[in-house]
Amino acid sequence: MQTKKGIVYLVGAGPGDAGLLTLRGAEVLGHAEVVVYDALVNQELLRLAPRDAEFIYGGKRSRDHAIPQADLNQLLVQRAREGKVVVRLKGGDPYVFGRGGEEAEELADAGIEFEVVPGISSTVAAPAYAGIPVTHRDFCSSYQVITGHEDPTKPETSLDWGSVARTPGTKVILMGVERIGHIARELIQNGMAAETPAAMIRWGTTSRQQSVVATLDTLADAATAAGITAPAVTVVGGVVTLRNRLNWFENRPLFGQRIVVTRTREQASTLVHQLHERGADVLEIPTIKIGPPSEIHPLIDAITGLTEYNWIVFTSPNGVTTFFDYFFKAFDDIRSLGFIRFAAVGPATAAKLKELHLRVDAMPSEYVAGKVCKAIAQVENVENLRILCLRAEVANPELVRQLEELGGIVDDVACYRTEPETEDRTGAAARLNEEGADWLTFSSASTVENFHARFDLPALLRKFPKTRTLTIGPETSKALMALGLEPTAEAKPHTIDGMVTTLERAVRKSSKTTGAPSKH
Repeated sequence: MQTKKGIVYLVGAGPGDAGLLTLRGAEVLGHAEVVVYDALVNQELLRLAPRDAEFIYGGKRSRDHAIPQADLNQLLVQRAREGKVVVRLKGGDPYVFGRGGEEAEELADAGIEFEVVPGISSTVAAPAYAGIPVTHRDFCSSYQVITGHEDPTKPETSLDWGSVARTPGTKVILMGVERIGHIARELIQNGMAAETPAAMIRWGTTSRQQSVVATLDTLADAATAAGITAPAVTVVGGVVTLRNRLNWFENRPLFGQRIVVTRTREQASTLVHQLHERGADVLEIPTIKIGPPSEIHPLIDAITGLTEYNWIVFTSPNGVTTFFDYFFKAFDDIRSLGFIRFAAVGPATAAKLKELHLRVDAMPSEYVAGKVCKAIAQVENVENLRILCLRAEVANPELVRQLEELGGIVDDVACYRTEPETEDRTGAAARLNEEGADWLTFSSASTVENFHARFDLPALLRKFPKTRTLTIGPETSKALMALGLEPTAEAKPHTIDGMVTTLERAVRKSSKTTGAPSKH
């Protein structure tokens, strides 16, 4: 029997923004069996790998190597010899000061098949996100990339500072935060003007990005005063003066705001995308996941007896998705629904129905479950109508009560169950516990309840008193108030778009009051 042949992919994860991973990098991550990742890799990328993959943290930061390089090289060889598809995920580009060349040599010597997937280097990406092009026809036509942290075992530096200083063009210095004062003195002593514009960019391309602009001789003091620490990229040259005009990234409306999203992973993408687009540092911490109802028979009975109903009411996109998953297991034709009318609690739920080319016959102008019955009553008299409410296993009884008070004959059937989500593959929950956040967002009562069960919400807010809360609507706000907490803001309208608009409005108001949004 032929054994499976292993392979190692040396993948550049890019400088930090998950959106800068290449298509090829995403492709190989999608079928990885082992992922070995470094400290500067955006851990959101780990979600691209299969859930059952083996994840190994490989370091590295200055003076903090989770796995010594020699051991890490052997780990790659060993897993490949076991027939595994191994992705070695490295910050930036594998071959730009990333020791990828050493790892490739080890694989080649061991006869292991490997592929290098280049990544976008922070040498160009971090300056670009700070509004600094490394070349510009009005300033320079070349740039140099210099390491500020050479191999400590080397007896002397291999950098000719005189040559570096005399060579025209932009200087981009990696890993030089602790030595920037020394580097600046070397450049000045070898002929560079002390007044040369210079900048240091920390956590470039991420929503934690922090930039300091000074001159070559004052940059070290300016960086210290601003609390700049590694990882950071330093840029020296006239192109730095363009930052005032070209600083696009740090001027986004939610830049510097750390915002927690608690929706299920399946639902979170729209909100997460909008927040990212506005510059927020998003911690995606889903507190619930969707599972089958504890008792499936009522749902089966409802599906087999669909023709008895006049209306189906959906109160969430989850209800639409899970119901039709079961429906299409029983029927292969949408026409099996018969002449049923549909009611949706809001536009997100309605959009799920429209994906199936189903018309929404009733939707309240105020997107709360208790208003649905009024929307139905505007279409036809509710008395004696057979109505099927498809909802979560635990749901607010107000909707059913109001429909029955109007004379409706209601079957309240659970088509899914919300369960606590405790996985923290990306480290977002750990970051929240350690660093706090500017905003916690809640899109349903169950997200509040499960978040509280996991983090003890009142205690978290006492630990980080500047953290604010945003709810999507009244029902969610009630869940917060049940914990003795008043929401800082409630979205208007009660939609995902409304949540984003409300956040922007609150941050803009805060900026006018304090002079600047919160920065972590």
